[in-house]
Amino acid sequence: MTAYDELRAQSKRNLRLALSITFLFFIVEVVGGILTNSLALLSDAGHMLTDVLALGMSLFAMWFARRPPTQRHSFGYHRLEIFAALLNGLTLIGVSLYIFIEAYHRLQSPPEVAGTPMLIIALAGLVVNLVNSYILHRSKEHSLNVRGAYLHVLGDTLGSVGAVAAGVIMITTGWMYADPLFSVVIGIIIIASSFHLLRGTVHVLMQGTPEGIKPQEVRDAIQKFVHVRDTHDLHIWTLTNGIEAMTVHINADRGLSLEEQDRLIHQVQRLTREEFGIQHTTIQVELAHEEKECCIVNEMQP
Repeated sequence: MTAYDELRAQSKRNLRLALSITFLFFIVEVVGGILTNSLALLSDAGHMLTDVLALGMSLFAMWFARRPPTQRHSFGYHRLEIFAALLNGLTLIGVSLYIFIEAYHRLQSPPEVAGTPMLIIALAGLVVNLVNSYILHRSKEHSLNVRGAYLHVLGDTLGSVGAVAAGVIMITTGWMYADPLFSVVIGIIIIASSFHLLRGTVHVLMQGTPEGIKPQEVRDAIQKFVHVRDTHDLHIWTLTNGIEAMTVHINADRGLSLEEQDRLIHQVQRLTREEFGIQHTTIQVELAHEEKECCIVNEMQP
């Protein structure tokens, strides 16, 4: 099993565990929010429901993305994980907008909230969300898909903190405005984190250069090889987190034999894989002052 496969397996285990914990406590928060009449608790439960959907969708995307390529989808289904991350980001914004609308109505006429039961449930929710955040934090750097699920859980953690703070204020002062006001703060934080996720997913979907890879450095490294005169049409993009692809045309010395061209291509392939982490390369060699071109395509190496 490759390092990439090990990371994916670990991510799946973390997602399954977080999904189980989140679903069980979602039920608890819905019941508690209804019984205590707390918007902060119900908004946190609503966000936790989106976490259940987000975690489930992330798991499905990771499973489906492993299907082999087809005639219609020659690169396979790796991009499904990116779409799952995009949908997670959009869902987070939708939940935040709902919280704002409901908070506005409650600010006009704040209802009575059972502060003590709400505080107990919110504290339990905070513990659950902290555990889930820790579980997913270990995998979020390796996948936008997992990062989207992590942001959902992180938003819930902030929601639980807000619900706890609102409960303490209402118990000690009787100020019922604390419930909707803390909900608004939670919504603002969720939207801010969502935009960061959406920016990353859109960058991948627009075939932007992967973070940490500078095309000029790749070009300079290739042009250091013997017989390489120049490079052009260099493109580097991400299929999904952990799988980068590249195409490049290499202008080589005239008279280079097929064996020498093949050797050059394998040298560039090894360089881009070991130095820049690019696994899938398509390299075209063009001999100087000759119309004939030799194109050798390397197989995908996940």
